[in-house]
Amino acid sequence: MTDMTDPTLAKAPGGGQEVGETPTTRKTQATRRGGGDPATRGRTTIADGVVEKIAGLAARDVLGVHAMGSGLSRTFGAVRDRVPGSTKSVTRGVKAEVGEVQTALDLEIVVDYGVAIADVARAVRENVIAAVERMTGLEVVEVNISVTDVKLPEEEEEEPEPRIQ
Repeated sequence: MTDMTDPTLAKAPGGGQEVGETPTTRKTQATRRGGGDPATRGRTTIADGVVEKIAGLAARDVLGVHAMGSGLSRTFGAVRDRVPGSTKSVTRGVKAEVGEVQTALDLEIVVDYGVAIADVARAVRENVIAAVERMTGLEVVEVNISVTDVKLPEEEEEEPEPRIQ
C-alpha cells in the first residue's frame, strides 16, 4: 500500500513516472530488479560427450597421432564409417568424467612409427587441456594417455574386406 502523504511516492498526473523520480533513478531501479550478475542466475551443465568430442578433436590435431582408440574399437569404427549416412566418431578412444567444475580424461592413441612417444603424449596432453578448459571453463585435473599401437609405414589401413566383389 502506498502512503499518499509522501510527495516522492505520489503519481504524476496522467500516470507515467512518479513525482520526485528522475529517469535516471528509474533505470537504476529496473537494473537492480533482476538480482545481480546474470552469470549467477542459473546453472550450466556440460555432458560427458561434449568434453569427449572437444578432447578427441584436439588430440587428433597433434602431429604424430595416427588414430584414436584400441584396435577393436577402430575396426568397429571402420565398419560403422562405411555405413551410408553414418558420421565419423570423434569420440573414439576418449572417455571423460565430468563433474561440476572439473573433468578427467582417458585417451587411447595410435602413434606414427618414428615419433618420440613421450613428446607426442606431452603435446596431446597440452592441446587437450587447453581446448577443454578454453571451451568449457572446466578445470582438467588429469589426462591419462594410453598408447595402444604404433602405425608402421608398410602397414595398410585397417579396412574390412568387402563382402561383395
